[in-house]
Amino acid sequence: MLLDIRKKDTDELNKTPILQQTAFWSEVKNKLGAETLAVGFKSRESDIFHSRSDKLLVSDLLIVLQQIDRNHSVAYVPYGPELEPSDEFQSLFLEELSESIRPYLPNNCILIRYDLCWESYWTKEADNFDENGLWKGEPELRTQEFRFNFNTENWNFKKALSNILPASTVYLNLRQDEESILQRMKPKTRYNIRLAQRRGATVKSAGMEEISTWYELYKETAARNGILLNDIKYFEAVLSAKADNTRSPARVRLLIAEYNQKPLAAMFLVISGNRGSYLYGASSSENRNLMAAYALQWEAIRLSKAAGCTQYDMFGISPTPDPEHPMYGLYKFKSGFGGEIYHSLGCWDYPLDEEKYTLFRASEMHSQGYHVN
Repeated sequence: MLLDIRKKDTDELNKTPILQQTAFWSEVKNKLGAETLAVGFKSRESDIFHSRSDKLLVSDLLIVLQQIDRNHSVAYVPYGPELEPSDEFQSLFLEELSESIRPYLPNNCILIRYDLCWESYWTKEADNFDENGLWKGEPELRTQEFRFNFNTENWNFKKALSNILPASTVYLNLRQDEESILQRMKPKTRYNIRLAQRRGATVKSAGMEEISTWYELYKETAARNGILLNDIKYFEAVLSAKADNTRSPARVRLLIAEYNQKPLAAMFLVISGNRGSYLYGASSSENRNLMAAYALQWEAIRLSKAAGCTQYDMFGISPTPDPEHPMYGLYKFKSGFGGEIYHSLGCWDYPLDEEKYTLFRASEMHSQGYHVN
């Protein structure tokens, strides 16, 4: 199924709209002290798709090596691999890929965690949607694991207890003109964009000189929503990373919405391949009647389109419109922009050391971090 497995320089990672599989993202992680690894491979089209063609498909993946204590590490594959086989070939493909990249991983690596952006099986069957056409979500864990492992030889995959990157998002089609994009939005969203313009909310592009402005808004947002606070160095790494001399660069813009020079909302827009992505966002609790967040998103969409992007990723919503879900507010806000809701398979683990993996999983379950003895 897989041919010509080899280690490659991260600079050689293929161009892709998946930001987390680019040389740029490798540079971000390196700045933050993590080691990265790139692996290239080939596969015959007939081995992974319903095709009679023996055409060779060339692909690769970026792996982030995360040290979880002094003696153990985890291989994390963010939104990879990009190559997405037909459903019935996916798990066998991933099993062979895991065994093929094992020799390139540190001896102390206890698992490979794939944060898959492949479309969830359970969004492709009508009985997984309610009478209003809303997705019911994934089935219980045992059912997921049975389905995922069905075609594998060793039945080794385990569904991770939680996802690291968002498993549900909204994609906007940017192929039409701006007025058509606006018309696809929900009336309230379109109204709020125009209201922000009438009330004088403006959006500017900024660089590292405004990182403290971003961080103050971000700290306020984290405190308001009870979310984990990242160090400012994380955002400095994203804003300062350069991968221009690679096959998969990305462009980053810090956008700030303000009124009378007072910052009200901010976000990171990252453009990779043909996709613009809303990566991080923050807002003030003040002057919310100015609808600055709507002005911010609309400007990001316009900038992505102007840069030649054909898709815009809203990056992260609750899986279902459940008012009790902590990301329900994001579901309401982002789905209003008129895109297609997309649900991926999320995080799946391939244990390399069963005993150590059992300890690792138990530590995650009890929220004691990643330590294993």
